Amino acid sequence: MDKEIKCFLNYLKVERNDSENTIISYKEELKKYRNYIEQKKIDYLKITKEEIRDYLKYLDSIKYKNRSIAKNLSTLRSFYRFLVGEKKLEKNIFASIRNPKLEKKLPNFVSEIDMDTILNFPSIESYKETIYTSRDLLIIEMLYDTGCRVSELANIKIKNMDLKEQKIQILGKGGKERIVFYGEYTKDTLQEYLEDRNIILDGKTSEYLFVTKNSQKITSRRIAQILEDIIELVAIKNNVTPHTIRHTFATHLLNNGADLRSVQELLGHSSLSTTQIYTHVSNEHLRQVYLNAHKDTRK
Repeated sequence: MDKEIKCFLNYLKVERNDSENTIISYKEELKKYRNYIEQKKIDYLKITKEEIRDYLKYLDSIKYKNRSIAKNLSTLRSFYRFLVGEKKLEKNIFASIRNPKLEKKLPNFVSEIDMDTILNFPSIESYKETIYTSRDLLIIEMLYDTGCRVSELANIKIKNMDLKEQKIQILGKGGKERIVFYGEYTKDTLQEYLEDRNIILDGKTSEYLFVTKNSQKITSRRIAQILEDIIELVAIKNNVTPHTIRHTFATHLLNNGADLRSVQELLGHSSLSTTQIYTHVSNEHLRQVYLNAHKDTRK
């Protein structure tokens, strides 16, 4: 099975052009499955529906949430679909296995006031400015201004940027391309960072926008750490990740009158139903506005 997993992961990288984070996620999910069937001495090419149900019961018994089980099943469907394509199997047995019912979870987002605080972190008295300040500020501004996934941000190349039109060509999930835009504040910070970037590179070259002190492309993990440090600096108590900023981008757009279809395009969602979860957040915002503004004074 290890050989087939290796081939599958290579297929994700070469043929589907999936991100490094996606491939790592698939690898971890397949590792869980492989460990289980090896322990139970199950032939993965001859697994039955009853054995799959036992596997799902096992995941439930070790306190896996329904969302995690669904993620594992999604990975296995893709893996077995690949095996069918490679003529290892005649049909994908996981295609007929239903996901467990998922609990509805509204996306976490940052208020406009808190977002403003985060973006103004260089003005905090205890903050010490460095050559990386413009880079770190640009990272936050671009996450909020474009709604990019953290992996997409890390992979932005200079050649894919149109400085005049203030737009960027993004390579998203599954190799899908889309255009995102950025505003005047980000434009100014970008101009400042590009000058600092030359100093950081110290004569070296890189095709990527965001670089480290070693002139290497910045990683998604490093971006998350930068944001984590900034959140601690500005003393915001909520858990804020790069994906939280993406949720914030979508929520603030809808709260300020953007239509759902446009937000879908900007986020790079293939299905409108994926974007619709933000309408629940937006509607809750409207409800609070109503309750705060419309005070019934009748006795």
